[in-house]
Formats: sequence, structure tokens, C-alpha cells
Amino acid sequence: MAAALPCAIVIFGASGDLAKLKLIPAVYELLREGLLPENFALIGYARTPMSDDAFRHICRDAIAKFSRTAKKHGVDDALLDRLTSRAFYHAGQYGNPEDFSRLRDRLNEIDHACGTSGNRLFYMSTPPEAFEPIIAGLGQSGLTTRHAEHPFQRLIIEKPFGVDLPTAEHLNAICNTHLGEEQVFRIDHYLGKETVQNLMVLRFANSIFEPLWNHRYIDHVQITVAETVNADDRAGYYDKSGALRDMVQNHIFQLMALVAMEPPALLDARSIRDEKTKVYKSIRPIRESQVDSFVVRGQYSAGEVGGKKTDGYLKAKGVPPDSRTETFAAMKLFIDNWRWSGTPFYIRTGKAMPAKMSQITVRFNAPPLTLFQKQCESPVYPNDLIIKVAPEEGISWHINGKVPGGSMNIRAVALDFLYNNTFKKEAPEAYERLIYDAIVGDQSLFIRGDEVEAAWAVIDPIERGWQRSTSRPPEPYAPGTWGPRRAMDLIELDGRRWAQNNDEPQPIIACAV
Repeated sequence: MAAALPCAIVIFGASGDLAKLKLIPAVYELLREGLLPENFALIGYARTPMSDDAFRHICRDAIAKFSRTAKKHGVDDALLDRLTSRAFYHAGQYGNPEDFSRLRDRLNEIDHACGTSGNRLFYMSTPPEAFEPIIAGLGQSGLTTRHAEHPFQRLIIEKPFGVDLPTAEHLNAICNTHLGEEQVFRIDHYLGKETVQNLMVLRFANSIFEPLWNHRYIDHVQITVAETVNADDRAGYYDKSGALRDMVQNHIFQLMALVAMEPPALLDARSIRDEKTKVYKSIRPIRESQVDSFVVRGQYSAGEVGGKKTDGYLKAKGVPPDSRTETFAAMKLFIDNWRWSGTPFYIRTGKAMPAKMSQITVRFNAPPLTLFQKQCESPVYPNDLIIKVAPEEGISWHINGKVPGGSMNIRAVALDFLYNNTFKKEAPEAYERLIYDAIVGDQSLFIRGDEVEAAWAVIDPIERGWQRSTSRPPEPYAPGTWGPRRAMDLIELDGRRWAQNNDEPQPIIACAV
């Protein structure tokens, strides 16, 4: 792996949940794996007044509770002491130039004390409304200016990157005013998952799949990102977003792009992101008047899932009684290029679903079944390649096999590859890989500015279509179900069906002797 240069990691929003749950534990894991540079510093920045010692206590508590290895094996006290001895805190407002000037001076002191050589990685773990003032504050204070003697100053931006195409273009313009594109790392934590990174290896390093990965052999592709939790506890925020903006435009589209992209010329950031952007630009536009034919939206009603009751989305605090914000979205897309001509991509995501599941199902065309139709009452199942992203990571290849016995009984058999079982090693958290890549300057798993804009260009007409008075309102669905009935119709009227939980049993196909 590439060597990491000395650097200071600055977390804006250091008193927030993301920093405690993911970012600070990720820094500890990088230190434990020997991937942090020898000379580093961790600086928390937030509006809450706090001493360095108080921030160090937060770091210790967060690592003990949420670090993936500490939860299983306990904390390495020597490593923890080393990390906290290099942890500092700076209180300031996000829109106050004086606070950024003070931050600049403090970082210069820390550079001298910790040997971080003026290299800085800024992580914006804040609400989206703070993005613009933080970027402006960093730029105006000279903290993002590239100097010959300073190898890097980089900025990681959490989603959402805009709420539509105009706001994304505006935020890109702000970034371009104060930074170069090579300094901006737009993060989508799904891209840090091992299975997602393995997609290109699966596709392009296996001759069993590479020549078949096109419309001639693949019937359709399904992508499901389901959550059992509801939106009741954060409905005030969620009502401004909805499933389409919150999940489809970023997480699901990133998965789709990696499934559909052409092989890049090189395994570098520019080549990979060029091919992903081409996928978005090849998506057949869904016109505002066509939205109800290709997209389904729903809202969960009163009920219970996972032992947690809800009065329904419309009864949640902060949600207007006439809200049309969707907690579930499903759609059918076509990618109009040579590889995928006529092959539908079905995607869906929702809250209060029966299972927590993120997976991609690639369903291959059925072979000619004349041989088995002579004896079998039912058709043989098609082959599915199921790529499991969460909660467990792995790949399942469903083939047909004969059940032992005198009868010709055929059943779908799963050939499973799970990371934990195969490599006897727990996969690192996504944020560990992504923070490390940002330190070494590898943008391959991050999103480029024009890529964000191309994705929003697909989403915006759908949102406008939903705003039309003639558009269908969100349809209610019971918690613990897979969404409204029309979501099933979306795929079943095409003669297909959703792959539900990938562990559900496959029935035996009875055949006559």
C-alpha cells in the first residue's frame, strides 16, 4: 500500500455522532494497522466550547465503544495513549473568518509540535448548510492554498452534495473557487465496502463473467437497499430529503455505475470515474409525464417492524400531515448503450422494511429448457449472481442442481463466498479505507464533481414529475413489508419478480420420471 505522508486530520463537527461512531474509531484502526504516518495529529473543530483534555476523553470513549476491534478484543492502551497525546480541539463558528485564522495559527503550532509538515486533511462531518461557509473559511484563511513546500491540503465532503442539480453545481463552483478538483474528496461510504471494491475484480478478472456481462446474457439487474429502521426519530430532516435524494442519487447510483460501467483504461481515479460518469449520461431520461410509469413512491403507515412500533410517517414529529415525501422508492431504468441495450435495471430502497439488506442481484437469461420441459412441470430457475453489500459482505452464485434420488428433481443451489469465512479476517470499516485513501491522495473511491451533476440530472426530472398535480401521491405500505403493491407490479408486469431476502429457501421443482 502507498506510504502515508505526515499529516494533520481536522474533523469539522467533531462533537457530532458521525465523528464519534465512525471517524475517530477509524483513525484508531488505521493507527492499529500501521497505516497512519508516524507523525500525525487529530484536531476536532466544532462550535461547542471544549478543552483538549475533554476532546481526548471523547476520543477514548468513542474508540472503546465503537471501534470494531476494541469491541471484540479490547482497547490497546499504548495505541490509545499515542493517539490521544496527538489529539487537540479547536472551538469556533463555521462562518467566522477570525475563527479560521485562529485555526490556521493553531495548526501551524501543531505542525511544529507533531512534525506534520503542513499537510492537512479536512473532514466536513457537519450539516450540509455548513459546507459553504467552511469551504470559504478555509480558502480565505489560506488553509487550502497549494504551496510547493506543502505536499497537500485536502477536503473530504460528506453527502448530501446538493439537493438537486443547481445546488450541486453551486457547491462545485464554491469548491472550485478555493480548491482544485484533485483536492476535493466527495465521500460515499458505500464505495469503501470490500464487496463494492471487489465488483471490478469480479467483473474484469474472471473469464466466467467478463464475456457474459451484457444484454445478450443478462436478463435484468436488481439493486435493493432496505432498512428496518423507520424515519420517526429524524423525520424533520428526512422530510426535506426523501428516499430518492437520500439513497438513490448516491448509494444506489454508485452501485449501479460499478455494475454497468465499461472497463477503465487504467485502475486510476480519472479512468474509473470517467466510466462511471458515462453510465449516468447513458441513462434513458424519465420525463416528468412518465414518472408514474417508471417510478413508485410510498410512505410507511402505522405498524411494527423489528420490535419497534410506529404511528406512521405522517404522525412523526416534524412531518406535515399532508407530506408527500417518500420513505420508499422503486424505479425501472434503462442504460442506453451498446452493452446494456434493452436490459432493465430495477432499484428500490425504503424504511421499515422486513430486513436490513443491501444487495445487487444479476439475473442471467434462462437457457433453452426444451430438455427439462419434457419431464418437468415447472421451469428451471434462472441463474442469479447475488452480491451482498450489507449487513454481511460476500457473493452468492445460484446454479441449478439435481436433488439426489431416483426422480429428476432440480433445485437452485447457492455457491457462497463470504469475506469473513474465506479470508478469516474481518473486513475493515468503509471509513477506514476512505480516510486512508484521502491521506495518500487516491480519489478512485470518491466522486468527481461532474459525476455528481450527471447523477442529479437523472433525479431532477423525477422530482419535478412528482410535484405535478396529476402525479400519484405516495402509497401507504405496512411496516415489515416490501413496499406498496405498485412496487411489485413495476417488475411483475414485466414477467419478473423481486429477489427478496437472499436467504429465503428455493422450492424444489417437481419433475416426472
